Amino acid sequence: METHKQTVQKISACVQHYFKRRTPFRIFHGSTNSTRPTTYQHDDSVDISALSHILQIDTNAKTALVEPNVPMDRLVEATIEHRLIPPVVMEFPGITAGGAFAGTGGESSSFKYGYFNETVNSVEIVLGNGDIVSASKTENQDLFRGASGAVGSLGITSLLELQLVPAKRYVKVTYHLVRSVGEAIKKVSKETSNPELDYVDGILFSQDHGVVVTGYMTDDLPATAQVQRFSNASDPWYYLHVKEKTSRSAESITEYIPLAEYLFRYDRGGFWVGTSTFEYFKVPFNKFTRWWLDDFLHTRMLYKALHASGLSRNYVVQDLALPYSTAEEFINYTTKSFGIWPLWLCPLRQTRLPTLHPHSHETEANGQDLKPMLNVGLWGFGPAEDDRFVAKNRDLESKLRDLGGMKWLYAHTYYKEDEFWEMFDRKWYDGLRKKYNAESLPSIWHKVRVDIDARRQVMDSSWGMWALRFWPLGGLWGIWKAIESGEYLVARESTWRTKDGPSRGV
Repeated sequence: METHKQTVQKISACVQHYFKRRTPFRIFHGSTNSTRPTTYQHDDSVDISALSHILQIDTNAKTALVEPNVPMDRLVEATIEHRLIPPVVMEFPGITAGGAFAGTGGESSSFKYGYFNETVNSVEIVLGNGDIVSASKTENQDLFRGASGAVGSLGITSLLELQLVPAKRYVKVTYHLVRSVGEAIKKVSKETSNPELDYVDGILFSQDHGVVVTGYMTDDLPATAQVQRFSNASDPWYYLHVKEKTSRSAESITEYIPLAEYLFRYDRGGFWVGTSTFEYFKVPFNKFTRWWLDDFLHTRMLYKALHASGLSRNYVVQDLALPYSTAEEFINYTTKSFGIWPLWLCPLRQTRLPTLHPHSHETEANGQDLKPMLNVGLWGFGPAEDDRFVAKNRDLESKLRDLGGMKWLYAHTYYKEDEFWEMFDRKWYDGLRKKYNAESLPSIWHKVRVDIDARRQVMDSSWGMWALRFWPLGGLWGIWKAIESGEYLVARESTWRTKDGPSRGV
């Protein structure tokens, strides 16, 4: 803890320096799972990349004390040795605990536990004036609620105490075939009411082929059961495996997946975004090429390449949460407007209001409990022309508002400031910024919006950025920068991968 305290004191001093000068700054984490383009320089940022350690795992209290830059795979590797895991683990191994708290983090257990922040007991935060404070449900409660989802605009999260739950060796998953969008939505809703389940999500491959996936943890493996894995180069990509299994049989199919393999099942291929790499480079998409190029097709490498290539400029990566009642209409809209398949379905338990997470005001019959929402993952190529791409996204945002939905703020956001604050409680948020000396920090709207004019200025003033627009220069540069980062070694050396048996320590 002494090293942690010293590091946080240095960060605090740096923040105080900016506060005294009334100079805005950004936070440099060392990695990102956002797809927003950035235009700021590192000399206007506070470097917190050193905060990347797991400080304590308390098996009696079932908690983990972690610094914000601890990624999901390192967290799971540490806790699983004690037969424990976080209740909500994002599917991408590189997403960090701090990012999941300060942003929005949800996955297939979120129907049960809610967003990632609902599994956090307390946080340490460096405020905008450099003060170091703790926040929890019993201390600085308003800051604890507000900092979650505020993307660092209320201060810098420097430590988190996370809840843990008992882990088991496998997840027994069942693939339920559905033949329409409406049937898929109804099936997801029905399965989330099953108290025996730990995980529920869905994949829509087309309008008439969908799969709702349910699962629960178990230590029991039938003698005749075959264990399915997805982390090695010779293994299938998860979504392709599910598609193939359900294309051959109309009956529900059950299989057993080692726990960590299930949690990170979408890592290879980044759900299905990795297929765009093959499409861009005009490379055949088959089992051999996926095996051959495996190092480039894990999510850490895909993110590095996406940012460096400039292709995120015209790539749709959006998670969109809606009431169940309007989800089908929204999917019909995306089908006509974007034509992107597959789509991901993830049921979400809402966070109580006010909040900076996606939310709906729809309540249950008692008039108090918020109804759950359904997240739709929309990921694929958009229009190549910048103006058309922006127009498409603006239309998407408008349709989403009309249907009572909200987007996750990690992605391209084009809302005008007044539109943005129609969705969130600005009085509450501004009150927190004033109370906790955060007014010199960039606001949440300033942090998440795409500044179209600034981006155009960068493009016009840099011949390098201009050159990246020409095929295949952008893609080649992205691959080179991804290789240079060495991120492919992280996947190779991960100990959670079950090369020759069930997960160690479970």
